[in-house]
Amino acid sequence: MKKGTIARLLFAALFAGGLMIAAPAVTAAGPDAKQEAAPVDVNSASVEELMSVPGIGQVVAQRIVEFREKNGPYKSVDDLLKVQGIGEKSLAKLRDHVSVGKVKK
Repeated sequence: MKKGTIARLLFAALFAGGLMIAAPAVTAAGPDAKQEAAPVDVNSASVEELMSVPGIGQVVAQRIVEFREKNGPYKSVDDLLKVQGIGEKSLAKLRDHVSVGKVKK
């Protein structure tokens, strides 16, 4: 066969439906990646639930819960700035992933 003939035949077979080649789904996230989900309520979430939020590890999650237990419920997401380890940049990344449930009066 002439050079390029095999490539042309393969190309023709692909588009004629005679040969199906499927590439595996490629995702940017690895097996331990945190899935996109509904915002986590910082007033009711456990340490484990908080750890499902991208950017919150075990230490910060524990601090969020401890702060809530000591000081009462968060009134706004901005109150997370009072937690050691969360600054303006961290809060900006967390904002879409956390919420503050209704505070009981």
